[in-house]
Amino acid sequence: MGWYRRGKLALDRFHSLASRVVPQNPIFQHSSRIWQSGYLDSGSKGARFSGLSLCCSISQRLGAQGVVGVNGNFHNPFLLGANRFYYVDPCNVRHFKPRGPRHWFQNSRHIFVAVMVGWVLITVFFGNLETVPYTKRTHLILLSKAMERRLGESQFEQIKADFEGKILPPIHPESVRVTMIANEIIDALLRRLMKEQGWNDFGYASEHAMPVEGDGRETLSALVGSEEKVEGSCHKENKILDGKWVRLSRKNGQERGSLIATSHLVGLDWEILVVNKPDLNAFCLPGGKIVVFTGLFDHFKSDAEIATIIGHEVGHVVARHNAEGITKNLWFAILQLILYLLFIPDIVNIISSLFLHLPFSRRMEVEADYIGLLLIASAGYDPRVAPKVYEKLGKFAGDSTFGDYFSTHPSGTQRAKLLAQAKIMEEAFSIYRDVRAGRGVEAFL
Repeated sequence: MGWYRRGKLALDRFHSLASRVVPQNPIFQHSSRIWQSGYLDSGSKGARFSGLSLCCSISQRLGAQGVVGVNGNFHNPFLLGANRFYYVDPCNVRHFKPRGPRHWFQNSRHIFVAVMVGWVLITVFFGNLETVPYTKRTHLILLSKAMERRLGESQFEQIKADFEGKILPPIHPESVRVTMIANEIIDALLRRLMKEQGWNDFGYASEHAMPVEGDGRETLSALVGSEEKVEGSCHKENKILDGKWVRLSRKNGQERGSLIATSHLVGLDWEILVVNKPDLNAFCLPGGKIVVFTGLFDHFKSDAEIATIIGHEVGHVVARHNAEGITKNLWFAILQLILYLLFIPDIVNIISSLFLHLPFSRRMEVEADYIGLLLIASAGYDPRVAPKVYEKLGKFAGDSTFGDYFSTHPSGTQRAKLLAQAKIMEEAFSIYRDVRAGRGVEAFL
């Protein structure tokens, strides 16, 4: 039993030493007065201890003795879900754990997680960047082309079910007319896809392109070398139709070696529906599904006017605005959730609508106007008709002074001014002139 006596003797000595370090008097002594500074009064025994040391001493006693609860059970208040904020040193004293970014990165696991998340975000971002045909505007799209096409086809089937009995038959004169106009625009759009080199920038975007007399390239090459101001007053958000913006965008795209995204246009099953309804509306769904309402024919009589509207809608498909809108709405939703923590939800909704959703929608409409203008020109329709069409649409929609700020579409007057700019209209008209002269301008890209 010698080992038992030696162990008991060692335990007694440990208790004797502990009683000297931690006196067995009440927690608060009459000789100790705590000041606001957190230090003991100089009249107390021993050296001056900080308030944290006093708390640690108290927690040490509580950890040894515990606190009696209502039901008579003992529990330690420092073990009730707060252990992650403390650590215990070799002397069994609890301390606050260091917190903040500086200490966060001292953990190798945290660094690994941050690196992996950053790598995934960078891969997703640069792996989903696409370049819009002709303008070479770079945008982020997370929605796959197959999913976008399926969404368009599903919505098209729903539209056919909703307007059952109101869809004009294919042999109806209005259906034949709209189908012929749409086919000419689609042929102009897809003509370059039949070439082995794919879509090109038509040569005039290159600073090294040599103009050939009489083929309309003098005007187009002037877009590269000229630094003149664009005529007309344009809102800052609509600078997408600024000739200088287009040149810089094309130049940057060439320096990056950007490949124009056109694979979403390959193999589309284009369909045209004419709905017998007095709505002043038309749209083109992803996947090449064009829907036109007969209400347009009451206000727009010529084929060039109808072609302007169809060309604008096809321009949305060319630039993948639907998929871009879904991606942008995802980021907008994340930003709104963060702002909800700081501001009233109603204020956040108003701010996000005025400064995020509506400006983005207006920019997409302006870009579709631009692409549609060049599409109808390459299809052989006079582009000078386009500004008048948008002026008419503005009158029918009831343009207001604040329409350019509180609407999803720019005002008709503003859209007409943007398209009527000298450089923009000159570019489109040169394509139209070459097509009419039979010089075989093969689209605008």
